[in-house]
Amino acid sequence: MKSTKSVAFVAILALSIPLTPLYSAIAKTPKPTLKEIREAKEKEAEKKREADKAQAKLNAANKTLKQLTVVADAAQAKYVKAKAELAVATKRAKAAANHYKEATAAVTATHNQIGRLATNAYIMGSGFTDFDAVLKADGPQDLMDRLSILDTLGQNNKTALTRYKFAEAVAQEAKREADETRQAQEDATERVEEAKKEADSAEAEQQKEVDKLQKVQDQLAQELNSARKVRLTLEQQRQLAILEEENARRAERTPGQAKIWTDDGFSGRATIRTTTEQRLKAVEFAKKQVLAKKPYIWGDEGPNAFDCSGLVYAAYRSAGLGWPNWDRLNSSLYWGYTKRIPLNQLEPGDLLFYSYKGTVNTIHHISIYAGDGMMWEAHSTKKGLLFSSIYSVQGLMPYGGRV
Repeated sequence: MKSTKSVAFVAILALSIPLTPLYSAIAKTPKPTLKEIREAKEKEAEKKREADKAQAKLNAANKTLKQLTVVADAAQAKYVKAKAELAVATKRAKAAANHYKEATAAVTATHNQIGRLATNAYIMGSGFTDFDAVLKADGPQDLMDRLSILDTLGQNNKTALTRYKFAEAVAQEAKREADETRQAQEDATERVEEAKKEADSAEAEQQKEVDKLQKVQDQLAQELNSARKVRLTLEQQRQLAILEEENARRAERTPGQAKIWTDDGFSGRATIRTTTEQRLKAVEFAKKQVLAKKPYIWGDEGPNAFDCSGLVYAAYRSAGLGWPNWDRLNSSLYWGYTKRIPLNQLEPGDLLFYSYKGTVNTIHHISIYAGDGMMWEAHSTKKGLLFSSIYSVQGLMPYGGRV
């Protein structure tokens, strides 16, 4: 028989880890053997070794990720630099284009000036020379005027030609510069596009590695958690089965048990979690298992066999209760998991408890009230599942429990 500390340990264990229908699927037998638990530990250790290998891969992936980050940063920096160069080239190209525009305007202006000089000369006559001016002058003043006009025309013509040649040279240089800066702008644009593609590609590779890393981490966590859950569930299931079995055997060897224990100030939950409909469904489920003559097997909770607390758990699970409102506990722990109901106020679906000393930690049996002083129970390995009087088992606690 386990001590009170053992009961407390199992209580803490049972309340801290959700118990689910995994039992029947995990355990080869209703009460897991030490061999099964050892095999579960070996599987967990194997998963741990796989986890270590996976960790090495994760480290390598992290290294690759850092390298890709450097590449992506370099590509981004290259892209930013190319954009800056493009901005400079665009500005120079614009300035060169404006310069070329101004130069061509100057060429056009000087060209027009030369045209006007030529027109004036034609109007004044093709023979308008220094000698002709002397011969045709009407007097000294007219001669001076004619010579002045000739001098002005010559000087203007010479200046206009000089300006025209200079303007043409400037225009040609401006055109060359404009062409070069335009080409530089096109080259810079191409470099920007290439740098953008390179940066996008590096970023995509980086994201791919991040996704790959996350997938490995998620898979690793899932496998480790699954292996650990199997091992813990087997150990817990075995502890519950052993506790139920030992309490029942202790009850068989304990003389002088009362038919109904006196009230020593017991307490339980302040609230209930079920409706009348759910409690009736639980009763109906228990009834079907009894009528089907299912066997009693320690630690089992169905669907083919049950122990006493396993039948209670399965009945209310079938009525729609699940974690965290409902859990797989042993008989004594269900006492604190339900609301206290006096025996004269019991309703179908309430739970009945039996103790070999009248204390909570010596509760060894639990059943489901059927009404009219009867109950549905998984009685023992010898008698199986029964429909019986609530007084057929010694040590009835003074309260029932409403889920």
